[in-house]
Amino acid sequence: MIPTPTDETELQRLIARAQEGDTDAFAAIYDQFFTQVYRYCAFRLPKEVAEDTTADIFVKAWEKLHTYKIQRGVPFAAWLFRIARYSVIDTYRSTRGFEEMPEDIVDTDTFNRPEARVEKNETFKMVREALDKLPRRYREVLLLTYISELPYSEVARVLHMTEGGVRILKLRALRKLETFLPPEIANQS
Repeated sequence: MIPTPTDETELQRLIARAQEGDTDAFAAIYDQFFTQVYRYCAFRLPKEVAEDTTADIFVKAWEKLHTYKIQRGVPFAAWLFRIARYSVIDTYRSTRGFEEMPEDIVDTDTFNRPEARVEKNETFKMVREALDKLPRRYREVLLLTYISELPYSEVARVLHMTEGGVRILKLRALRKLETFLPPEIANQS
Protein backbone atom coordinates (compact mmCIF):
# COMPACT_ATOMS: atom_id res chain seq x y z
CA MET A 1 0.00 0.00 0.00
CA ILE A 2 1.03 3.58 -0.47
CA PRO A 3 2.64 4.97 2.67
CA THR A 4 0.42 7.43 4.46
CA PRO A 5 2.54 10.12 6.05
CA THR A 6 -0.50 12.24 5.23
CA ASP A 7 -4.15 11.28 5.14
CA GLU A 8 -6.30 11.67 2.04
CA THR A 9 -7.57 15.09 3.11
CA GLU A 10 -4.04 16.35 3.63
CA LEU A 11 -3.00 14.88 0.27
CA GLN A 12 -5.84 16.75 -1.43
CA ARG A 13 -4.70 19.97 0.29
CA LEU A 14 -1.13 19.38 -0.90
CA ILE A 15 -2.37 18.80 -4.44
CA ALA A 16 -4.43 22.00 -4.38
CA ARG A 17 -1.44 23.97 -3.11
CA ALA A 18 0.85 22.39 -5.70
CA GLN A 19 -1.64 23.25 -8.44
CA GLU A 20 -1.28 26.86 -7.33
CA GLY A 21 2.50 26.62 -7.84
CA ASP A 22 3.64 25.68 -4.33
CA THR A 23 6.83 23.66 -4.95
CA ASP A 24 7.08 22.63 -1.28
CA ALA A 25 3.65 20.99 -1.53
CA PHE A 26 4.72 19.12 -4.65
CA ALA A 27 7.92 18.06 -2.89
CA ALA A 28 5.78 16.49 -0.15
CA ILE A 29 3.74 14.66 -2.80
CA TYR A 30 6.98 13.54 -4.46
CA ASP A 31 8.28 12.19 -1.15
CA GLN A 32 5.06 10.28 -0.55
CA PHE A 33 4.95 8.57 -3.96
CA PHE A 34 8.59 8.32 -5.05
CA THR A 35 9.29 4.82 -3.71
CA GLN A 36 6.28 3.18 -5.36
CA VAL A 37 6.86 4.90 -8.70
CA TYR A 38 10.55 4.04 -8.65
CA ARG A 39 9.84 0.39 -7.80
CA TYR A 40 7.36 0.20 -10.65
CA CYS A 41 9.97 1.57 -13.07
CA ALA A 42 12.90 -0.41 -11.64
CA PHE A 43 11.11 -3.69 -12.11
CA ARG A 44 10.38 -2.86 -15.74
CA LEU A 45 13.60 -1.10 -16.82
CA PRO A 46 17.37 -1.22 -16.21
CA LYS A 47 18.39 0.71 -13.09
CA GLU A 48 19.91 3.71 -14.85
CA VAL A 49 16.92 4.03 -17.18
CA ALA A 50 14.47 3.53 -14.30
CA GLU A 51 16.01 6.45 -12.41
CA ASP A 52 15.69 8.77 -15.41
CA THR A 53 12.17 7.55 -16.18
CA THR A 54 11.08 8.11 -12.58
CA ALA A 55 12.42 11.67 -12.73
CA ASP A 56 10.58 12.21 -16.03
CA ILE A 57 7.35 10.92 -14.50
CA PHE A 58 7.46 13.49 -11.73
CA VAL A 59 8.37 16.26 -14.18
CA LYS A 60 5.35 15.30 -16.29
CA ALA A 61 3.19 15.15 -13.17
CA TRP A 62 4.31 18.67 -12.22
CA GLU A 63 3.67 19.96 -15.74
CA LYS A 64 0.24 18.30 -15.97
CA LEU A 65 -0.83 18.78 -12.36
CA HIS A 66 -3.29 21.47 -13.42
CA THR A 67 -5.24 18.79 -15.35
CA TYR A 68 -5.85 16.68 -12.23
CA LYS A 69 -9.35 17.38 -10.92
CA ILE A 70 -9.86 16.52 -7.26
CA GLN A 71 -13.66 16.50 -7.49
CA ARG A 72 -13.78 13.84 -10.24
CA GLY A 73 -13.09 11.13 -7.68
CA VAL A 74 -9.97 9.71 -9.36
CA PRO A 75 -7.36 8.96 -6.67
CA PHE A 76 -4.16 10.89 -7.20
CA ALA A 77 -2.12 7.67 -7.11
CA ALA A 78 -4.14 6.27 -10.03
CA TRP A 79 -3.60 9.49 -11.99
CA LEU A 80 0.14 9.40 -11.23
CA PHE A 81 0.50 5.72 -12.12
CA ARG A 82 -1.20 6.31 -15.46
CA ILE A 83 1.57 8.78 -16.20
CA ALA A 84 4.11 6.21 -14.96
CA ARG A 85 2.65 3.44 -17.09
CA TYR A 86 2.66 5.51 -20.26
CA SER A 87 6.16 6.83 -19.52
CA VAL A 88 7.48 3.27 -19.22
CA ILE A 89 5.78 2.37 -22.51
CA ASP A 90 7.35 5.45 -24.16
CA THR A 91 10.75 4.43 -22.78
CA TYR A 92 10.33 0.96 -24.29
CA ARG A 93 9.46 2.46 -27.64
CA SER A 94 12.41 4.83 -27.64
CA THR A 95 15.01 2.34 -26.40
CA ARG A 96 14.02 -0.97 -27.90
CA GLY A 97 16.58 -3.70 -27.73
CA PHE A 98 17.69 -3.58 -24.09
CA GLU A 99 16.82 -6.12 -21.45
CA GLU A 100 14.30 -5.09 -18.83
CA MET A 101 16.43 -6.13 -15.88
CA PRO A 102 20.01 -7.38 -15.76
CA GLU A 103 20.35 -11.00 -14.74
CA ASP A 104 23.38 -10.39 -12.53
CA ILE A 105 21.56 -8.58 -9.74
CA VAL A 106 23.54 -9.00 -6.56
CA ASP A 107 22.05 -8.98 -3.08
CA THR A 108 24.27 -6.59 -1.11
CA ASP A 109 22.97 -7.69 2.29
CA THR A 110 26.08 -8.86 4.19
CA PHE A 111 24.03 -11.16 6.41
CA ASN A 112 23.04 -13.44 3.55
CA ARG A 113 25.01 -16.57 2.84
CA PRO A 114 26.47 -16.85 -0.68
CA GLU A 115 24.40 -19.99 -1.37
CA ALA A 116 21.21 -18.20 -0.42
CA ARG A 117 22.13 -15.28 -2.65
CA VAL A 118 22.71 -17.59 -5.62
CA GLU A 119 19.44 -19.41 -4.96
CA LYS A 120 17.54 -16.14 -4.60
CA ASN A 121 19.05 -14.82 -7.84
CA GLU A 122 18.13 -18.00 -9.69
CA THR A 123 14.60 -17.89 -8.33
CA PHE A 124 14.30 -14.22 -9.28
CA LYS A 125 15.59 -15.00 -12.77
CA MET A 126 13.03 -17.80 -13.20
CA VAL A 127 10.17 -15.62 -11.96
CA ARG A 128 11.36 -12.79 -14.19
CA GLU A 129 11.47 -15.07 -17.23
CA ALA A 130 8.02 -16.40 -16.40
CA LEU A 131 6.68 -12.83 -16.06
CA ASP A 132 8.14 -12.00 -19.47
CA LYS A 133 6.13 -14.84 -21.00
CA LEU A 134 2.84 -13.47 -19.68
CA PRO A 135 0.55 -11.38 -21.86
CA ARG A 136 1.06 -7.64 -21.26
CA ARG A 137 -2.22 -7.15 -19.30
CA TYR A 138 -1.38 -10.02 -16.95
CA ARG A 139 2.12 -8.66 -16.35
CA GLU A 140 0.74 -5.14 -15.73
CA VAL A 141 -1.78 -6.25 -13.10
CA LEU A 142 0.86 -8.27 -11.22
CA LEU A 143 3.39 -5.43 -11.28
CA LEU A 144 0.85 -2.87 -10.10
CA THR A 145 -0.51 -5.05 -7.29
CA TYR A 146 2.66 -6.76 -6.04
CA ILE A 147 5.57 -4.52 -6.98
CA SER A 148 3.91 -1.11 -6.67
CA GLU A 149 1.54 -2.33 -3.94
CA LEU A 150 -1.45 -0.41 -5.25
CA PRO A 151 -4.90 -1.34 -3.93
CA TYR A 152 -7.40 -2.88 -6.35
CA SER A 153 -9.33 0.38 -6.65
CA GLU A 154 -6.29 2.25 -7.94
CA VAL A 155 -5.12 -0.58 -10.20
CA ALA A 156 -8.62 -0.55 -11.68
CA ARG A 157 -8.32 3.14 -12.48
CA VAL A 158 -4.82 2.76 -13.96
CA LEU A 159 -5.93 -0.10 -16.21
CA HIS A 160 -9.39 1.38 -16.92
CA MET A 161 -11.19 -1.64 -15.45
CA THR A 162 -13.54 -2.44 -12.62
CA GLU A 163 -12.15 -3.70 -9.31
CA GLY A 164 -13.79 -7.06 -9.95
CA GLY A 165 -12.15 -7.16 -13.35
CA VAL A 166 -8.77 -6.49 -11.76
CA ARG A 167 -9.29 -9.32 -9.24
CA ILE A 168 -10.23 -11.74 -12.01
CA LEU A 169 -7.35 -10.59 -14.21
CA LYS A 170 -4.93 -10.99 -11.28
CA LEU A 171 -6.20 -14.50 -10.53
CA ARG A 172 -5.84 -15.50 -14.18
CA ALA A 173 -2.38 -13.91 -14.31
CA LEU A 174 -1.25 -15.86 -11.24
CA ARG A 175 -2.59 -19.11 -12.66
CA LYS A 176 -0.85 -18.47 -15.98
CA LEU A 177 2.38 -17.45 -14.22
CA GLU A 178 2.29 -20.71 -12.26
CA THR A 179 2.34 -22.69 -15.54
CA PHE A 180 5.60 -20.99 -16.55
CA LEU A 181 7.36 -21.64 -13.23
CA PRO A 182 9.18 -24.85 -12.29
CA PRO A 183 7.10 -26.94 -9.85
CA GLU A 184 9.48 -26.33 -6.91
CA ILE A 185 8.94 -22.57 -7.20
CA ALA A 186 5.24 -22.70 -8.11
CA ASN A 187 4.49 -24.83 -5.02
CA GLN A 188 6.25 -22.43 -2.59
CA SER A 189 3.20 -20.16 -2.41
